[in-house]
Amino acid sequence: MTDRQDHPDRIDQPDRPDRTGAADPTQESLWRPLRLLQAAMDADIARLYAERQIEGLKPSWVMELLRLHARGPMTIRELAESVQRTHSALSQKVAAMRAAGWVETVPGDDARTKQVRLTDKARRVAGRLAAEWRATEAALADLEAELPYPLTRVVADIEQALARKSFHDRIAEKLAHDQTWQ
Repeated sequence: MTDRQDHPDRIDQPDRPDRTGAADPTQESLWRPLRLLQAAMDADIARLYAERQIEGLKPSWVMELLRLHARGPMTIRELAESVQRTHSALSQKVAAMRAAGWVETVPGDDARTKQVRLTDKARRVAGRLAAEWRATEAALADLEAELPYPLTRVVADIEQALARKSFHDRIAEKLAHDQTWQ
């Protein structure tokens, strides 16, 4: 376990046993505040969409919609590679965007592929989505300028540390000393 005093801004709850008597390790999370922060920021972006009557759009879909707008129809694999996601993850996202009416899929060059393309609904708001993207990036730059240690620097530093020793190896090292893992 980590020393709670090392992380004074962390959201802590007692590690109470559940009804089976087992302690819930998920009560402690160093990354939960970051996930909650991103969710709150995404909710603010979604509020901007609602204010402009852009209904049913998740902020997490905008990169793919803008990529399709800029580059035209792409296979799921091409789109996944262009946004650095797995084919599986993008396939699920495309299915959700299709159900919401933002994209459509049509047969690709062979029977095994599908082309993803924007619907008229998506094309009508693409300019506003691009404006929001630029404004969001500018607001993030302003926010980072207010911070003594910007998130982009934190990410770069974490990437460098993980290049020295992978996250897998770090976790495996901790598990090697945990009898319940053995």
